[in-house]
Amino acid sequence: MKIATSEIINKIDSYCINELKIPGIVLMENAALKVIKNIELDKYESFCIVCTKGNNGGDGFAIARHLHILSKKVQVFLVGGKDNMKPDCKVNYDILKSIGVKINKVDNLEDVNELRECVERNEVTIDAIFGTGLSRNVEGIYESVISIINENSKYIISVDVPSGFDSNTGKVLGNCIKADKTVSFEMYKKGFLNYGTDKVTGKIVIEKIGIPQNVVSKFHNNEFIMDSSMIKSNLVKRNKYCHKGDYGKVTIFAGSKGFTGAAYICTEGAVRSGSGLVTLCCNSEIQPILSSKLVEAMTVLIEEENRVEELICKSDVIAIGPGMGNNEDTLNILKKIINKAENPVVIDADAINVLEGHLDVLKHRKCEIVLTPHFGEMSRITGLSIDYVKENRLEVAQKFAKENKVIVLLKGYNTIITDGNSIMINPTGNSSMASGGMGDCLTGMVASFIGQGYGTMNSACIAAFIHGYCGETLSKEMFCVNATHILNNIPFVIKKLQK
Repeated sequence: MKIATSEIINKIDSYCINELKIPGIVLMENAALKVIKNIELDKYESFCIVCTKGNNGGDGFAIARHLHILSKKVQVFLVGGKDNMKPDCKVNYDILKSIGVKINKVDNLEDVNELRECVERNEVTIDAIFGTGLSRNVEGIYESVISIINENSKYIISVDVPSGFDSNTGKVLGNCIKADKTVSFEMYKKGFLNYGTDKVTGKIVIEKIGIPQNVVSKFHNNEFIMDSSMIKSNLVKRNKYCHKGDYGKVTIFAGSKGFTGAAYICTEGAVRSGSGLVTLCCNSEIQPILSSKLVEAMTVLIEEENRVEELICKSDVIAIGPGMGNNEDTLNILKKIINKAENPVVIDADAINVLEGHLDVLKHRKCEIVLTPHFGEMSRITGLSIDYVKENRLEVAQKFAKENKVIVLLKGYNTIITDGNSIMINPTGNSSMASGGMGDCLTGMVASFIGQGYGTMNSACIAAFIHGYCGETLSKEMFCVNATHILNNIPFVIKKLQK
């Protein structure tokens, strides 16, 4: 699914109307019909529809007409008067009046009281006040109307975006409708991706309203939400003549005293995702522990310099960081790998932390790099506060990836994967997975898919989707899902997606 800003939506609308000669009233009618489609008409009989003089209000008037024709009880309110009403909005306003539907005006406090009584009486409130173009704080009568709707409605449906919601940033502009469902059009709005927006959007439904896909592609900025069909189309079925040498030599640098679990989980993540040969490099203090646990993977001592150098040069992919410790030794190992490796390197956890103040390590290299930070790690290497990173995740990840010529997989709800040009959002996963080791597992999976030949960006996308999909599937029957549960289910989920 494609993601869009309000500016992109405006350009698409303008192109359709001015260049393709699709009347705006046609798009408005299609939008209204798609909202009707998403109302449980067998469940609800009475509706309060709140509109303004803009095109979002025009959608609301058209929705009211269709509900009236369906013999539903409809009460309509126009907030702020009809002076300078948009032409398409006025068409639907006039039609509604012509068929005998009363349109109540909301211009003062007395009108606001009447609206309150209407909202209380009816089963559903439809918010058609402000659309995607809103960029300033809601004030005056509009702020009062939004508060009344929020405080007195039984069920709220917002048209395109909740009124008072910045569709680019996800921020509340002073006051905002708290919808139970938002029916939005053509593309997923960028603001929907921000943390906490579900409190105002409710369930989000994206509907097509008749805009040609070549027009969408013309203005779209290479920002997407992944889905299962994308992953299915990328997963390759195995040739019966292939052997372990065809599925990647993966080397993982991980673990330290007290952190053997991180090394184990990361290594098993690669094994369980289908790697041909996996080798863990760790220090002599923990090697006996991990060697006894890792049945299908090999272990090599970091102290064996010749063997380690050989692995760096001959591996199809290297992963480094989980459980290594934020120290000089980790930094030195990372430097050695980046200087010598010609195949991709996945950098996670402490190998990201040691980059704080040492980003020059990423320059003058021959290998592709994937970084898999969480918010704290992203904050350290960028110098930005965690709160700023959270609020501006797409921009921060994309800028860092572009400036440093790396792929960034910024973990969290709606994980972001970007190479600085295109952005992919992973929608899978949930809070049942909030436990230690999840990131280590994901790192092993990313490395595994790279080793199998899927490419760096593609591998990061596939791994993130499958990782979250495993957690979602398991959480249907489990209160909490741990990394071990994910490891056990990876092969089954991959097989299911292939089918």
